[in-house]
Amino acid sequence: MDKHNISRDEIAEAMKNEFGFNRKQCLDIVNDIVDIIIEGLQSDKKVKIHNFGTFKMNNKKSRIGRNPKTKEEYNISSRNVVTFKASKVLLKFINNTNND
Repeated sequence: MDKHNISRDEIAEAMKNEFGFNRKQCLDIVNDIVDIIIEGLQSDKKVKIHNFGTFKMNNKKSRIGRNPKTKEEYNISSRNVVTFKASKVLLKFINNTNND
């Protein structure tokens, strides 16, 4: 997979090829994992996956924004954002892989 963006279907297809499960089983697993992450963010505002990283939900306050072309100001409403912080293990793996 040399793409920067991958779909749930592509993850399921890779699982199918690697483990030999049928496509529907793999897609169900992928969807269950995504659902667990979303539910965890909604209930606890944080989901940690050991040796992978942590998803965290933060609230951004409303603020005044400015259109860079017209310089017109407008209000940007408050909203929730999700951040991801990679674990030390993942960062070490990525950095060692890129140095080879």
